[in-house]
Parts: sequence; C-alpha cells; structure tokens
Amino acid sequence: MTSQTAFHLVLIEPEIPPNTGNIARLCGATGTILHLVGKLGFSIDDKQLKRAGLDYWEAIDVRRWDSLSQLQAAFPDGRWWYTSKKAARSHVEAEFLPGDFLVFGKETEGLPADLLAAHPERCLRIPIFSPIVRSLNLSTAAGIVLYEALRQTGRLT
Repeated sequence: MTSQTAFHLVLIEPEIPPNTGNIARLCGATGTILHLVGKLGFSIDDKQLKRAGLDYWEAIDVRRWDSLSQLQAAFPDGRWWYTSKKAARSHVEAEFLPGDFLVFGKETEGLPADLLAAHPERCLRIPIFSPIVRSLNLSTAAGIVLYEALRQTGRLT
C-alpha cells in the first residue's frame, strides 16, 4: 500500500498512552498512516504506549504535527472525516475513498466544536444504543471507523 492509497488516522492531542499504542498497532496491521497532532498527554517514549504497540513500532508510519492546520497544509487535496458523538450522520453513511483522513479528538473532550461546526457534512458518529453509555473508547472507535473504510474500499477481501 502506498501513502497515496493508505488511509490516514489522525489523533488530535491524545491523552492516554495505551489508546495511542493500540491505535498504532491497528495502523501497523492495516498499512494506515498514524498522525499525532498537537500536545500529547504523554511522552512518545512512554512504557505503556510502547507496551500497547508491542514490538510492532517498526511497522508503523507515525508522523508528528504541531497543529491540524499544519497537517492539512501538507495534504491540501486530502479528504477529511471528523468523528464526534454529536454528528448527525453515521460512519456507515460516509463514502470513504483510499487516502482519506479519519480524525479523532482527545479522549476527554473530542474534537473542537468550531472544527465540527465548520464541516458538518464531514462529521461522523458511531451509533451507541444505550442512553447510559456516553462514548466508546478511542481505540475502539478508531478501529470501527477504519475497518468500515477498509470494507468500503475492498481492502478486506
């Protein structure tokens, strides 16, 4: 898979090392590029982060960015999907294309409201059927959306 056809999974200011480690392993397993944006809630050398990714770090294309605008400037033709529990549209309603960017916010706050408001047609949610459960774990959500994108683009056969 080349970087032009690989999906891009973007984490904005992730806070919990095991989540990022699990997502890194997911990216390594699927040939997805992992972008870490902004201030991280941990050191990239964190033991929990490395443990969650196990010995797969060499298989992972991880890129660091100071801001989302810096990342978007580097990929001006990118198609961006923003995830939020507040989005009106389900992730299965999106029409993913190879090379799309799947953007996830920090665990405690999600993505900024102004970012979501600026792109309502690009905002996606994962349906949750219980009124008691407010959200899914970040690494679970990333896996759900990424595998739907892979399914839609014929990569799971």
